[in-house]
Amino acid sequence: MLEIEIDGKQLSVQDGSTVMDAANQAGVYIPHFCYHKKLSIAASCRMCLVQVEKAPKPLPACATPVTAGMKVWTHSEAAVKAQAGVMEFLLINHPLDCPICDQGGECQLQDLAVGYGASASRYQEEKRVVFNKNLGPLVSTDMTRCINCTRCVRFTSEIAGEMELGQAFRGEHAEIMPFIEKTVDSELSGNIIDLCPVGALTSKPFRFSARTWEMSRRRSVSPHDSLGANLIVQTKHDVVKRVLPLENEEVNECWLSDKDRFSYEGLGSEERLTQPMIKQGGEWKAVDWQAAIEFVANGLRGTARDCGASAIGALASPHSTVEELYLLQKLVRGLGSGNVDFRLRQSDFRADANRAGAPWLGMKLAEVGELNRLLVVGSFLRKDNPLLAQRVRQAAKRGLHVSVVGPNAEEWLLPVRHRALVAPSAMVGMLGQIVAALAAEKGVAADERLAGALPQEISAEARDIAASLASGRKVAVWLGNLAVQDQRAAELQLLANEIARLTDGRAGVIGEAANSVGGYLAAALPSADGLNARGMIEQPLKAYVLLGAEPDLDFADPAAAMAALGNAQLVVALSAFQSASLRQVADVMLPVAPFAETSGTFVNCEGRAQSFNAVARPQGDTRPAWKVLRVLGNLLELPGFDYNDSEAVRADALPGDTAARLDNRVEGIALSSPQAPAGALERVADVPIHFADPLVRRAPALQRTRDAAAPLARVSPATLAALGLAGGERVRLVQGNAGAELSIVADDKLADGCVRVAAAHPDTATLGAMSGEISVERI
Repeated sequence: MLEIEIDGKQLSVQDGSTVMDAANQAGVYIPHFCYHKKLSIAASCRMCLVQVEKAPKPLPACATPVTAGMKVWTHSEAAVKAQAGVMEFLLINHPLDCPICDQGGECQLQDLAVGYGASASRYQEEKRVVFNKNLGPLVSTDMTRCINCTRCVRFTSEIAGEMELGQAFRGEHAEIMPFIEKTVDSELSGNIIDLCPVGALTSKPFRFSARTWEMSRRRSVSPHDSLGANLIVQTKHDVVKRVLPLENEEVNECWLSDKDRFSYEGLGSEERLTQPMIKQGGEWKAVDWQAAIEFVANGLRGTARDCGASAIGALASPHSTVEELYLLQKLVRGLGSGNVDFRLRQSDFRADANRAGAPWLGMKLAEVGELNRLLVVGSFLRKDNPLLAQRVRQAAKRGLHVSVVGPNAEEWLLPVRHRALVAPSAMVGMLGQIVAALAAEKGVAADERLAGALPQEISAEARDIAASLASGRKVAVWLGNLAVQDQRAAELQLLANEIARLTDGRAGVIGEAANSVGGYLAAALPSADGLNARGMIEQPLKAYVLLGAEPDLDFADPAAAMAALGNAQLVVALSAFQSASLRQVADVMLPVAPFAETSGTFVNCEGRAQSFNAVARPQGDTRPAWKVLRVLGNLLELPGFDYNDSEAVRADALPGDTAARLDNRVEGIALSSPQAPAGALERVADVPIHFADPLVRRAPALQRTRDAAAPLARVSPATLAALGLAGGERVRLVQGNAGAELSIVADDKLADGCVRVAAAHPDTATLGAMSGEISVERI
């Protein structure tokens, strides 16, 4: 620690700190533009010039390291004169368009010009003009306003991981621009809007729609991936106008993914369901709530009476709140059925009877930066959880060694030290090899229940990964969405736990959705004699209750889901949207509120329960889903539905310490050794980032991004040659009786013998299961 003095205040600061760090610690504000605590130091704007004792001229606070006994004055005559001089230069070419600038009212340049700018300019020459750049459908540019702070450039290279912006030319001619006229396609691109201290980069969807002082600001939580980013939702006249990050260093830091930031556009979709509707004679007719809720209650009561309660099932989206999931399972169990599930894209449920607790990440998000070895199994990490990938990216810069097992090798924008590129059916075998190699490396025996099933031959990839993990001090093994949705997911989890045991590390599950952990805690799971999500589709029931799910896009086998629901006597859909598939299979649609119009709780991948309130009034006759379920329970005369608010529901759903109920251990799972038929192709199904849930699928700006492009059938060059096809040909993909037509392309980032076909997309909704065999036919 070093003793220094700032503006007469004595304080101790860590050796290696800058004057800016010391000022922040002392609560002293130093004006700045280019400095940001999460970015490298550029010292390019010079606005933070301060007077330092014995220094011949003012020094930039952001780039000046502290020394013992240093004396600094931030508001002395010399410092203020230097800052005012910098401000004059910054304003020389800046346009006078504050009245029409979207940044007006929250502009750092505007604020600091009041304190450090002159009332008139001495500059009489023509101001320069910089042509705008096309950065894509999310970020709007007015580059004449740019002050070349380079925050956006540093963000794309240091945080997002790919240098998509750069600074060209010199001096007065310097410009920020994308490379070779490309757009900015990062899944974190919206953060450059927040970082821009002026109005050069603004939100294209929000452009000219409201002023910052006209909007109310309310806290919320992202309803998308399992990280649970904290939000500030800004509304005007009960309409969501913009979403910004709420800084929480333990969760999302100060960042948001584009999905979290721009999905609010879906709230105003033309497909919003705003009044209850019943299908009569094949036609949809709007009715009042009383008629709709009585129709549902009579239908469920009649099904239980005529066919037995076990003929009723409930299928919920994992993006639903804890309160909604808890009341749904309580309703179904109150009717006498044990058929309820929220894991709609999962296919292996063998671990259910052998699970010690709710699967979770196995660590706090803030601890990711402390890891020095990480094994990721079956994951599209960068797109499935962008902010978790960002944490891993920063940890890799500090020495984290990342190893990967899976059929995909797309660019995560971080160094992958070791990779085993194998087909999905070979992931269990590869993890078995890693367990065997680790046991040999460590000189200890593997679990005796596994020892006989472990492979005898160990590949070079497995040895390299095992050696890397064995050399680590803080080790983690994560299962991604592809692994959890795999047909042998239970075996993968068992082996991940064994790898963690052998390395004294921690095994975890990244999680697919906002409540992938919360669904377990809310007990939205089948009872011992009940059917899971797969069972309810393969053994069709007479009546279904759907909560927030679209059958053609949200299920592991959309073709089978549509068939099962289409043949049911009663399908009740609680949804914020009336999709084509719901209109086809449902008998009644009840309009329930999306996250912005209801209160509730999400439990993120680290087990953190985060509650939120509605930020806008529900549209039309929309009602919060927990209230609809409560009224339905009362109408069916079921006990335990006397709740006055969502907080009371949460108290019942999450009693005591939720952390004690988190546990990734599984027991009693036998390792199998299925062999894929010779020459058979295996499907690798990713869920595109902007198609993962009903809300983001309806956000227009996100649907214009590169990540929302139409899916292709991707195969390795060797597989493409073996099929005798050329890249770009149209092919028919077939799974059982289900099929779809797509263009096929070569992808050297894919394991041989695999076909990567995106799920959750209208173009592939007619296909079958997300994993398993698939065939390719020339059209």
